[in-house]
Amino acid sequence: MPTIFELYGYKVFFCANENNEPVHVHVAKGKQSADATKIWLPPESNPVLAHNNSRIPQKDLTRLMKAIAHNRDTIIARWYDYFGR
Repeated sequence: MPTIFELYGYKVFFCANENNEPVHVHVAKGKQSADATKIWLPPESNPVLAHNNSRIPQKDLTRLMKAIAHNRDTIIARWYDYFGR
């Protein structure tokens, strides 16, 4: 599970074998898991929270969502580098 970046003690990462899904990241503090909080990066839109299975507190989640939006182009480029088109 490649880590894209770490922020506020959380890892933002991809999970292997998810290239059939639209672009998204997982977020977790500590151990990475495919069931961690999932955030979609839809085309031409702000990131969308799919679920918060990591139970990230709202204050942290808001900050993370802003950081993911700010790094959107980098995340999408890394997605396609990792999974292909």
